[in-house]
Amino acid sequence: MKNIYGITRESLENYFLEIGEKKFKALQVFEWLYQKEEANPDNWSNIKKEIRDKIKSDFSFSVPKIIRRERDTLTRKYLFQLSDQNYIEAVVMYHDYGISLCVSSQVGCNMGCAFCESGRLKKVRNLETFEMVSQILLIESDIKMRISSVVIMGIGEPLDNFRNVMNFINIINDAKGLAIGIRHITLSTSGIVPKIYDLMNMDIQINLAISLHAPNDEIRNRLMKVNKVYNISQLITAIRDYIAHTNRRVTIEYVMLKEINDSEDCALELANLLKGMNIYVNLIPYNETNHINLSKSDAKTISNFCAALKSKGINVTIRKEFGSKISAACGQLRSKEVEK
Repeated sequence: MKNIYGITRESLENYFLEIGEKKFKALQVFEWLYQKEEANPDNWSNIKKEIRDKIKSDFSFSVPKIIRRERDTLTRKYLFQLSDQNYIEAVVMYHDYGISLCVSSQVGCNMGCAFCESGRLKKVRNLETFEMVSQILLIESDIKMRISSVVIMGIGEPLDNFRNVMNFINIINDAKGLAIGIRHITLSTSGIVPKIYDLMNMDIQINLAISLHAPNDEIRNRLMKVNKVYNISQLITAIRDYIAHTNRRVTIEYVMLKEINDSEDCALELANLLKGMNIYVNLIPYNETNHINLSKSDAKTISNFCAALKSKGINVTIRKEFGSKISAACGQLRSKEVEK
């Protein structure tokens, strides 16, 4: 049985046409689910009872459960239990411009990045669309505030769950869905090159972020298994093509790891790699975990790295640290629960 929160409005229109009803019923359902946040069809007063009963028999309305919350000054982290007893997590970040939510796209991850807690526990399965949408709905209900931007950067590789992630974007961007502006949605990928081209050809104006984390193949091979399949040269070509086709700036994510990728030589090599591209680099202070023997670069090293990039004309920022006092490293809260 399909879950109602995993159905795009277009698919719901087709459903109503198939059962001999007008397709505008889909608009009414979306308004109840996402605008009025009413999940009980018995209360959908402008839809006749026989249609409501049909919907209840054809769709599931189940959602994951919030089973743990952790809080820091500007961060809240949520652990969800799914219907099959698997766990995922999401992180709320409070900014001066609004509230952003980092959502998961898979249970576990097969990318196996050396610095990432998510990849330490392998992929169990893809998340269904409704399980991604539910992360937003449940957290909005919990904090009693609206999420203004979404980052698909939690547990999992979004482009490895392409269909469900695209449906998720469709629903949360829909004006009668969660109405989150398309340019307030960011997808972060480790660099699955063919899927970057698939995303490019869909012509949706989301923000694309690439987890690069190294200026050359030698270092990136140590940090990211995906580089042995799609190396930096292939990835940079894909990024250039994506920028040319979409006319959108791409974010380059670069986690700062002590004595691995944080030297001045690395900065200058990175600047040379990215010169002339419509990108900006986001330097990320590493969130250390007990299970991974990597250390964060110190503040001075990060500052010097940033200055070296700026001196070569690269747009660069240092990401504000969120959740360093809670289990904010991606996958950390889930792994604690799984290993208990």
